[in-house]
Amino acid sequence: MTDRQGDNYDDIINLPHHVSTTHPQMSLRDRAAQFSPFAALTGHDAAIRETARLTEHRHEPGEDYADLLDRKLQQLRNHPGRPPLITVRYFEPDAKKAGGAYVTASGRLKKIDDHRRLLVLEDQTEIPVSQIIELELST
Repeated sequence: MTDRQGDNYDDIINLPHHVSTTHPQMSLRDRAAQFSPFAALTGHDAAIRETARLTEHRHEPGEDYADLLDRKLQQLRNHPGRPPLITVRYFEPDAKKAGGAYVTASGRLKKIDDHRRLLVLEDQTEIPVSQIIELELST
């Protein structure tokens, strides 16, 4: 066969561009949109990021620490004058998966909510007493 490349289209190569009389011409924007990428698995990237996000397991402090924490809470209740500055390290459970993160908060104590078992700082941070790992008082 002696065909050169392109010989197969010699019969149509110089014909004018066909314009349909029955279908309206698509806009350039619509033509471009049909070739744009799309997310076939919507939410897949977010699910992968969530799975890869690390959480820590909560370590239970011993009985000795529970006694120490009770003494420190009593000190806070009986503190004279202006409420003290405190630094609290506590465990914050993760809302979406097992485990959580250790968080440190510092600020002036606003109140101890015995009913809900919370420490409330002046900036409205609420810290569950049951999750406290460390509690330091400053003046």
